[in-house]
Amino acid sequence: MYPRLEINLKKLEHNTRIIKQMCERHNVKIWGVTKCFCANPLAAMAMLKGGADMLADSRIENLKKLKDIPSKKVLLRIPMHCEVDDVVLYSDYSQNSELSTLKLLGEAAQRIGKVHNVIIMLDLGDLREGVWPDNIDEFIGEAVKIKGIEIKGFGVNLTCYGGVIPDEVNLSKLVDISKDMGDKYNLDVEIISGGNSSSLYLVEKGTLPKGINNLRVGEAILLGRETAFGKRLDGLYDDAFVLKAQIVELKEKPSVPIGNIGMDAFGGKPVFEDKGMMKRAIVAMGRQDIDINLIRPFDEDIRLIGASSDHTILNVTNSKKDYKVGDVVEFYLYYGGLLKAATSAYVHKVLV
Repeated sequence: MYPRLEINLKKLEHNTRIIKQMCERHNVKIWGVTKCFCANPLAAMAMLKGGADMLADSRIENLKKLKDIPSKKVLLRIPMHCEVDDVVLYSDYSQNSELSTLKLLGEAAQRIGKVHNVIIMLDLGDLREGVWPDNIDEFIGEAVKIKGIEIKGFGVNLTCYGGVIPDEVNLSKLVDISKDMGDKYNLDVEIISGGNSSSLYLVEKGTLPKGINNLRVGEAILLGRETAFGKRLDGLYDDAFVLKAQIVELKEKPSVPIGNIGMDAFGGKPVFEDKGMMKRAIVAMGRQDIDINLIRPFDEDIRLIGASSDHTILNVTNSKKDYKVGDVVEFYLYYGGLLKAATSAYVHKVLV
């Protein structure tokens, strides 16, 4: 059935293995981030076969799917108060930045006779989650008093929100703060997590600051590129995930609608360029399923024109292939495109 998202497990395993080898040379462990494919257990297992040291996800619902997989698991999104009982049950580590949440996690862990491992997130300028460096000493001083949790490390998020690129300066600051807090409060600092796929360029260059011993890797494994500059990584596949959609209409039509133009289905007023008559293919997927700005046809002669909720319109005028109704068009995916397609219940997931 179509539309479908094909997940190539061998390519996923291969990409993980290459990144694992790259990082291992610098004494860096990797967590395979599963959120972009909604923690499909077989895809997660491919990451582990490729050498991922742990599995990590932003949503506790996804970690529940992975509960029977023999690997330690990490909750990446700082927990909500309402989910602390599930956090201590389904994750071995969680990332945190709020004392009130740490207290609830500690209470939840004590109720089931556990100690829950936490990683304290620092905000080094990207302005998403994290304790501001000026406040970290006071924060740790309070956190170490909480029963039922153990601080096992420190981490930072960069690029995801503010676009701040990880570099030797901000990551060295992470290392310094981690060591200072470890020494002052006698912490077992097991993990200093220097970010996500955007930090891989430093690994490639050999300039990742000494002391960073963990990266949380999703996009580089899934799509074969680092995310600071969007560069393809040598030896990695960029088509471990392929989106496929079937043509339901193929006709010659004008390139500009006829009539007075008002709002489209999403509240915008579309603008069209007159390119004369064109051969237009409609595939049966739309903005409920995908982000058309974050997919790219395999056929380089196809142009994406636009989409409504359920239909995507393609200009196939210049394609060398003689498309027919019923034919399938394949698409590469960017990160946001993969995230949306994987999340849509209307896109069939097929493991190959």
